[in-house]
Amino acid sequence: MAIKSMPKPAVIEDAAQISRSLALAFDDDPMMRWFFPADSSREASLTSYFSTIFTRQYVHNGVCERTDDAAAFWVPAEAQAKAVPDAETIQHLTDLLGERAGLFKDAVETAAQHTPQEPHWSLALIGADPACQGQGQGAALVRSGLAKADGAGLPVYLESSKKSNLPFYEHFGFTVRHEVQLPGGGPVLWGMWREPRPAGA
Repeated sequence: MAIKSMPKPAVIEDAAQISRSLALAFDDDPMMRWFFPADSSREASLTSYFSTIFTRQYVHNGVCERTDDAAAFWVPAEAQAKAVPDAETIQHLTDLLGERAGLFKDAVETAAQHTPQEPHWSLALIGADPACQGQGQGAALVRSGLAKADGAGLPVYLESSKKSNLPFYEHFGFTVRHEVQLPGGGPVLWGMWREPRPAGA
């Protein structure tokens, strides 16, 4: 495996690099295009969005890893209740989303109604700079997180609004658990589930 594909812990000092990679990765994501419809400002808005949730939320209560051009945020079972935005973070996101803030709130609440209740890890998000996709960086991050979840003997849940990404996750053992039509004319959200595997499987 190339050095640039080796996952390492993401720290708050990595925020600028991580936010830029994720902004580029999610530029064509249906849900992010719904939240940030203006082509001219989307990259800047997404960079601010990912910087906010990374520095204020996931780096403190999640398992965040990165490679040179990709990043993944995971939430262990014991941190699910903590890895949610506080009031100040919600205000930051509301200001950033502007008139789309109501749609964002409705989408989050709708998705939450379908979140599994049994103990599990969550893959909150993962993305790689499109210029570097195909180098195995995203796959390395998925394997790293799944190994931790498997070590805990727990399943993993994720959500994706990009149908073309489903085969990538299916390759790692995820199956579609449900489809959710987001309100207000939003995209479809696919909830995916993966049962834990024994070590070495």
